[in-house]
Amino acid sequence: MNKLVFWSITSALAGFLFGFDTVVISGAEERIESLWGLSPFLHGLAISGALWGTVLGSLVGGFPTDRLGRRKTLIWIGALYLISSVWSALAGSVVPFIIARFLGGLGIGISTVASPLFISEIAPPAQRGRLAGMFQFNIVFGILVAFLSNYLIGKHMGENAWRWMLGVMAVPSLIYTACCLFLPESPRWLIGRLRDREAGIDVLRKVNPNLTSDEIGALADSIEASANREEKVHGFWSSNLRVPILLAFLIAFFNQLSGINAILYFAPRIFKMTGLGEQAALLQSVGIGVTNLVFTFVGLWLIDRLGRRTLLFVGSFGYILSLGLCSWAFFTEHFAIVPACIFAFIAAHAVGQGAVIWVFIAEIFPNRFRAMGQSLGSATHWVFAAGLTLAFRPMVEAMPAGYIFLIFTGMMVLQLLWVAFMMPETKGLALESLETKLTH
Repeated sequence: MNKLVFWSITSALAGFLFGFDTVVISGAEERIESLWGLSPFLHGLAISGALWGTVLGSLVGGFPTDRLGRRKTLIWIGALYLISSVWSALAGSVVPFIIARFLGGLGIGISTVASPLFISEIAPPAQRGRLAGMFQFNIVFGILVAFLSNYLIGKHMGENAWRWMLGVMAVPSLIYTACCLFLPESPRWLIGRLRDREAGIDVLRKVNPNLTSDEIGALADSIEASANREEKVHGFWSSNLRVPILLAFLIAFFNQLSGINAILYFAPRIFKMTGLGEQAALLQSVGIGVTNLVFTFVGLWLIDRLGRRTLLFVGSFGYILSLGLCSWAFFTEHFAIVPACIFAFIAAHAVGQGAVIWVFIAEIFPNRFRAMGQSLGSATHWVFAAGLTLAFRPMVEAMPAGYIFLIFTGMMVLQLLWVAFMMPETKGLALESLETKLTH
């Protein structure tokens, strides 16, 4: 394994903790509700506590990523995950539980800024999609491990199983933090932000071993030239950046309006609504994780071959078909097809939005504003994720499930139109070339 791949995988391990932490709560949410006698609203707040932390983390994540550097930020993310996992497992009431989950959410939010950004800044253009996409692969791998962990712990650990479900994340948190100590700093941060050309060139040589010294020097020159141009841009919210700002907002908006996080969080409950027992529902949830992992492999294999835009076309059609059939199944009580529809929905997400979103947002902003742009896209993603998770349970109480899935279907029709008429292709272009293409 060369250094570039090792560094990319290490940074992407933040995605594993993200995926694990996001989904592990699905095996504990019903026990927490009954243990502390929570109202539907308070129950939704407890389950979405991590998501609100994620919102804040994504909003502020650009600050440490720019000021402290990519490497130090990734190390601190591991510390937040570790504290959250231990504290939430030991919580004796709902308030400290929400606080502990909130801290883990901070780690998730900052990781969605720092990790894809770091990988995109060290990866050559021809490999950037696959390498940055490993963040998403680790997310779905973490989701699969969380579903499987919940199933095994729930089967063998009794009434306190939920504490073990949440506390076991301390182990990968420690491993991730230790691995981050071996990361270098981003060459684009070193050259463009610190103006340390020599240190930046040293990293560029390590991640581009096939380039000559002259080619490395030319790459460093282009990074410096980009930094000089960006100094003339009057802030992030300038007209020069209106195109990447709009693209980042919309891809994140549509990602969550598919219903992906609500379905992942409440997967066992959704399956139980179709008549499955508790253990069968948890086992079906493991199937979601397997499907997600397999089709994420497909997405990563295709992203640098077919491009980001083509994958979102494929994913949009898959969303519309699977969510539409799911809506029909709940309206007509053909519950037998719901698991297959959910699996098809997860496959469409993994190939489309799942494979593309973090790669795309990390590509479309200039070097100087990449952390802020990543923060904008990530914050948009998590604001809608938190809102939908908080609202999903009351929505289930207030209306038939068929209407909920119909709403998600309509939003994916809008996504398809956006991809067809607004989304550019970023495959194979250097980050500095994309800056020229998308800014004025």
